[in-house]
Amino acid sequence: MKLNELLGTEFPLIQGGMANIATGAFAAAVSNAGALGLVGAGGWDGETLRKEIRIAKENTHKPFGVNLMLMNPHIDELAKVVVEEGVSVITTGAGNPGKYVPTWKEAGIRIFPVVAAPVLAKRLERLGVDGFIAEGTESGGHVGEMTTMALVPQVVDTVSVPVIAAGGIADGRQLAAAFALGACGAQIGTCLLTSEECPIHENYKKAILKASATDTIVTGRSTGAPVRVLKNKMAREYVRMEKDHLPLEELEKLTLGSLRRAVFDGDVDTGSFMAGQVAGMAHEIRPLRQIFEDLMAGYEKTVKEMQK
Repeated sequence: MKLNELLGTEFPLIQGGMANIATGAFAAAVSNAGALGLVGAGGWDGETLRKEIRIAKENTHKPFGVNLMLMNPHIDELAKVVVEEGVSVITTGAGNPGKYVPTWKEAGIRIFPVVAAPVLAKRLERLGVDGFIAEGTESGGHVGEMTTMALVPQVVDTVSVPVIAAGGIADGRQLAAAFALGACGAQIGTCLLTSEECPIHENYKKAILKASATDTIVTGRSTGAPVRVLKNKMAREYVRMEKDHLPLEELEKLTLGSLRRAVFDGDVDTGSFMAGQVAGMAHEIRPLRQIFEDLMAGYEKTVKEMQK
């Protein structure tokens, strides 16, 4: 079963839960354009999430979901809000959602944890989740070590529930590859940063458009919290400090508030411009609907060419 049939969307695509970017308004715009939009809770508290969920409801009658970062100190509160607000789909990251699964399942919520290794998927399947988002290291933001090409088929072979591919998907060729690997659909994020509807600062969009194939870097490997971002002054300094084995406190001081500086202020020097390796494939600002239609048209073209 394709993801669109499972979730009731037009396209088999789900938007990444990008903290500080995936607002209620943006999630609604994604859903209205035919994919599944997600409200990205990030570091929000319960009332902020409630407000954004209601904004999404006001702006779309189509399905949308919420992404929860389980290491958020307000997670217990957030877990209740999604039930109270009647959210239909939840994706989770940065932790084990086991504590909340029974309550969410009782409320009829579909649950899709993000995993970076097959062993984690096998462990979480026992909880009764509805599927997994297998996210390769090509993706932007927090990453694992396995590539999408290696990760997706191994997760597919390990579990009996649907698997959504994520990481390194920005055109129809990559979407076709995701399906070939056994995925039921794809989660996309980086290619949506250059959409007309994306609420990031203009400098952030320009940075994505200027990026080449090798313009991302992973910070935080030494701390056990690797994050893929565009190369800039802050990112290079962070990696230098890691090589010099400076204490975690110094590293955290450098990055404190850096994502907000990128998203809201467009600070090209000290902002954390999270982006995947497909940033080099973004060449223009387009409406969300066009991005999705181009992805699907490219997928169909690729499949036809492979059948010749």
